[in-house]
Amino acid sequence: MKFRLSNVLRARSAQERIAKAELIAARKEAEEAAERTRRMDEAIGAQPKPSGPNGLAFAATMWARQAMATELAAAIVLAGQAEQVVRDRDADLTAAAMKRRTVEKLGERHAAEARTADEKRAQLEADDLTSSRNRGDNADR
Repeated sequence: MKFRLSNVLRARSAQERIAKAELIAARKEAEEAAERTRRMDEAIGAQPKPSGPNGLAFAATMWARQAMATELAAAIVLAGQAEQVVRDRDADLTAAAMKRRTVEKLGERHAAEARTADEKRAQLEADDLTSSRNRGDNADR
């Protein structure tokens, strides 16, 4: 007896592999976004502090810091979005694995039922042979 859902199981397994690959890619992107954010934050901290009485130099330094802070804020938002994508892909992988496992369990149940049917058939054949021999032995007497 062939398991009719074997194609569905292959499809579910393929969906799970795709979901796993997407999760790995999302994690990589999130790590890269977090690293960019960390580097930007360090760069802002490494900026020289305004010094001296020159107001123009002070203003230029502050504007540069402000521009970097704006970029950092945008990077933080992107990193947060990347982390959300990771959570979404993780949920997708979990759902795909559950769907695959459901079909797998049906396959296991089918295989167990097929084994039971085969064992019953073999037992019936053995019983038939035994009955035939016993009838043959009784006829000889």
